[in-house]
Amino acid sequence: MSIIAGQGDAARSLKLLWGAAGGERRSPGPKPALTVEAVVAAAVEVADEGGLAALSMRAVAERLGRSSMALYTYVPGKAELVDLMYDRAHAELPGSYPLDEGWRAAATAWAADLRALYLRHPWLLQVSYARPVLGPCEQGVLEALAGILFATGLPADTLRAAASSLFDLVRGAARTRAEARLATATTGVADAEWWAERSARLGEVAPDFAARFPLSVRLSAEDAGGGAPASWEERMDATHAAGLALLLDGVEAAAGAPPGGVSPR
Repeated sequence: MSIIAGQGDAARSLKLLWGAAGGERRSPGPKPALTVEAVVAAAVEVADEGGLAALSMRAVAERLGRSSMALYTYVPGKAELVDLMYDRAHAELPGSYPLDEGWRAAATAWAADLRALYLRHPWLLQVSYARPVLGPCEQGVLEALAGILFATGLPADTLRAAASSLFDLVRGAARTRAEARLATATTGVADAEWWAERSARLGEVAPDFAARFPLSVRLSAEDAGGGAPASWEERMDATHAAGLALLLDGVEAAAGAPPGGVSPR
């Protein structure tokens, strides 16, 4: 189930998101025992290990060796903490991409980096982006993509559609990969083993499956020319790469370059 971002106090959340971007402001007096950054870093560690289901102010406090009440001095509550975690995780991504090899190569690198981020921190996929957290690091990801896409020369309304499609494609591919890992870890049964058993059983109960669903079977058939990747994860990687290439072909076509041809820089 997705968690909707931005449910905390708007004023306090945005102040924390943007105030911490340039370093925490300290008032005169003794150095505080904790910092917002330390709390957020500990929360990210908790979520990396157990997902957002494992996240609580108590769990973060225990990791820091503090009481739960001590954390509220720095972060008002769990809702604001999730926003901070989400934004800080995106700080791992580059702020811009070189266009030396053209916008398409830069877009491919951006997509690879974002997908890798989601797989390092799969809990990010549990946070709905229907409502952004409006933090500087999250915004920087869109800014980097915009810097790439505007190099195509296409108008902003067209690029908005391209940007949205790229985010959806990358997030969807990462979610499928992350859920496949979770399925294996939860059930103890690898994807290949699961599919082998189910396919055999399906053949027994629905021997006419191929005749009833010929186009579905055709879609799932192996490419006779290229062969199959060695693992299910590699198959998912290959499918994502093909889908990304197809989407970028469309952007190239809209920009006036033939798919696969030399595009504007």
